Amino acid sequence: MHTSPAFAASAATILIAFAAPAYAGHNGDSVGAGLVGFGIGAVVGSALTPSTVVVAPPPPPAYAPPPPAYAPPPPAYPAAYGPPPWSPGWYSYCRNSYGPNFNPNTGYYLAADGGWYFCR
Repeated sequence: MHTSPAFAASAATILIAFAAPAYAGHNGDSVGAGLVGFGIGAVVGSALTPSTVVVAPPPPPAYAPPPPAYAPPPPAYPAAYGPPPWSPGWYSYCRNSYGPNFNPNTGYYLAADGGWYFCR
């Protein structure tokens, strides 16, 4: 069991004050002096006793993700889905894909929505 030093000192002061009998003619001065000593000891003891302060540890630092080391450049040309335009393979690819809707002179075909689109 843990007792604080201020409490132990206060208890000793009270015991000393009440242990000595108050003789006739003293009018209880020893009891009063003991109580005053107890009060002063309690104030001084609590002022000198370090209070325990619990401090929570700081949160861990929030790091931003590092920037990417290398970002590939965007392609310099659009993605091709078939042979290169105006090649013999391109003509046969577009003719086989779009049939009579493909115009080989312009490279465009007539889509189902009514718009003309370049064959890729």
